[in-house]
Amino acid sequence: MKYFLDTTGTIPDGVGFSQYGLLHIVWIVIFVATLITVSRIYKKSDGEKRAKIRKIVAWLIVADEIWKMFFLTIGGRYIWEYLPFHLCSVNIFLILWHAYKPNKVVDNFLYLVCIPGAVAAMLFPSWVKLPLFNFMHLHSFTIHTLLVLYPCMLTYAGDIKPQIKYIPKCIALLLAVCVPGIIANKLVGTNFMFLEEASAGSPLLIFENLWGNHLLGYPVLIALVILVMYGPILIKNRRKKNDNRD
Repeated sequence: MKYFLDTTGTIPDGVGFSQYGLLHIVWIVIFVATLITVSRIYKKSDGEKRAKIRKIVAWLIVADEIWKMFFLTIGGRYIWEYLPFHLCSVNIFLILWHAYKPNKVVDNFLYLVCIPGAVAAMLFPSWVKLPLFNFMHLHSFTIHTLLVLYPCMLTYAGDIKPQIKYIPKCIALLLAVCVPGIIANKLVGTNFMFLEEASAGSPLLIFENLWGNHLLGYPVLIALVILVMYGPILIKNRRKKNDNRD
C-alpha cells in the first residue's frame, strides 16, 4: 500500500506491471468474463429490468470516476491532466445521459467510439508504471471495463442497433468533444485525447515512427475502426438484399 496514492507522474520506476504480463492478462480475463456474464444477464431480462441494469452500470461508472477524484484530491495530486476531457471521460457523461434518454446518435457513438476506445485502453494501458495496490491502477482497469460493458450489453441484447447512416454524425460529435481538450492542451500543456503526444505502448507510436507525427495515425485508425465495427453490418445488409431479390 506504499504507493496507493501515487500517480504515473509521481511514482518511481520499477514498481508497475508489464504489458501482457501475468497481471495484465488476469485483468483482461476479468474484463472478458464480466462482458460475457453481464451481457447474458441483460439479454435475458425484461424491459423494466434492463432499464435498471443500464442505470446501475451508468452510476457505477460515475462512482468509479468520483473514487478517482476523491483519492487524487486527498493525495494532493489533482492536476489539470485529470479534468474530464479525455475521450473515455466524455463517454462517462454520454452513458449516464443515454441510460435515461437513449437516442440513435449516442447509440452509434457508444458503439463506434466508446467500445474500441476503451478496449484499446485495456489492451495498451498507459498506466503500466502503477502497481496493483494503487487507486489509479484499480480505477483505470475497472472504469474501462464498465465503459465497454455498457454499450456491449446493449448491442448484444439488440437495444443498440448500429446503423451506417449515423457515422457522419458520430464523427461530428467526436470532433466536437475534442474541442475542450484541444483548448486545454494549448492553455495548460495537457495531453487530452493524446493529441499532443502518443502514450507509451500506444499504436499511435507506429505512425509517429513511420511518418514523424502520431496525429497522422488518427485518420487511419478511425477508418480502420469504422471498417471493423460496421463492415460486418454492411455485409449482412447486402446479403439480406440479395436474399430478398432471390
